[in-house]
Amino acid sequence: VQLQACGGGLVQAGGSLRLSCAGSGRTLNNYGLGWFRHAPGKEREFVAAIRWSGGSTYYADSVKGRFTISRDNAKNAVYLQMNSLKPEDTAVYSCAAIRDHYVHGSYFRALAYEYWGQGTQVTVSS
Repeated sequence: VQLQACGGGLVQAGGSLRLSCAGSGRTLNNYGLGWFRHAPGKEREFVAAIRWSGGSTYYADSVKGRFTISRDNAKNAVYLQMNSLKPEDTAVYSCAAIRDHYVHGSYFRALAYEYWGQGTQVTVSS
C-alpha cells in the first residue's frame, strides 16, 4: 500500500487546514487509518485515528475539539480537518495504516502501524 498525504501549508494561528491522504496499490478495507506528526527536536506524536468502519475515532488530548478525522472508504482516503490551529501544531504530518482488528490502545502507538506515507508540512505562524 502506498499512502500519499497532501494539504499542508502555511497558516496563521487560529486558521484551518484540511489534510488528505489517499491510498493506492490495494484497498484499505479492514485497515484503520491514523495521523502522526513530527516536529523538529521532538518525538513523533500521535494525532488522531479512525477505524475502518469510521465508527470509532481517537484523538490526542492536545487536538481534541479542534481536529476532526474522517475517511471515505470508496476513495481509499482519510482526512484531517484542523481548526483553531496553534503554533505548536507546526510539524510534518504523516498518515499511516493499521490492521483494524488491533485493540484500541494500539491505535496510539506508531509501531503498530504497518504502512506509512510521506509527510506534509504544516506551519502555523503566530
